[in-house]
Amino acid sequence: MRLITFERRDGNRGYGTTDGTTLRDASAELSERYADLKAVIAADAVAELAGRGPEMPLSEVSLLPPIPEPEKILCIGLNYLPHILETGRAKPEKPAIFTRYPDSVVGHGSPMIRPAASHRFDYEGELAVIIGRPGRHIAEADAWDHIAGYACFNDGSIRDYQNHTTQFWPGKSFERSGAFGPWIVTPDEAGDITAQSLTTRVNGNVEQHTPIADMAIGIPELIAYASTVTTLKPGDVIATGTPGGVGNHRKPQLFLEPGMSVEVEITNVGTLSNGVEDEAP
Repeated sequence: MRLITFERRDGNRGYGTTDGTTLRDASAELSERYADLKAVIAADAVAELAGRGPEMPLSEVSLLPPIPEPEKILCIGLNYLPHILETGRAKPEKPAIFTRYPDSVVGHGSPMIRPAASHRFDYEGELAVIIGRPGRHIAEADAWDHIAGYACFNDGSIRDYQNHTTQFWPGKSFERSGAFGPWIVTPDEAGDITAQSLTTRVNGNVEQHTPIADMAIGIPELIAYASTVTTLKPGDVIATGTPGGVGNHRKPQLFLEPGMSVEVEITNVGTLSNGVEDEAP
């Protein structure tokens, strides 16, 4: 299934499923039991969404990040060899992890915002893993059982702020600078996620392309490592890293400007599309 969170034209939120053209508003029937999609996942009740709720065109709603307010967004840096090489860093022995805040990402179709503080606004296409079953000290062999599904992620980065110090957080947390969506695809529909590929297009031009299997540190190890530090909870998001081809390391460099568009496509998952706008004065 493809799981979505959306905003109706009257400003109210809902959740449900989609085939990419139409949606079923499961929240119309289940909202008293499950306040949002994160609650559905926490209750292990995703199967209840199948075929549930009135149908309407997807075009009548705005898509929000599938989990609008995850407790944790954990982002993995330097996790594909071409990106490691283009940054001039050594391959990490352990995951390089930084965090984003929920208000730093928008949903499919909403503009990513270039902040007034900097014009060094870069794209990073990534695979997001969404946690389903909670756990602490999760063994690598059990990690797949803790996954609710997968989504596309754009780890929009303000490069000069990212490089002010060794801490990436400032450059990764500007409001509305990243994107997450368009939906969560459940593992049964995604199939073997390591057999999929990721492509990032800027204004229709391919800038990044990689097999998911080329991760330096794989998904089970990422889950095991993160859960050693903190309890992973339903709806938590792990953005698993970006491949080579980011704008900062191209020659000439390519930074996002108002009017540009960015697409992050992952086979068997979907395509996350966002325009770019300047921060309002």
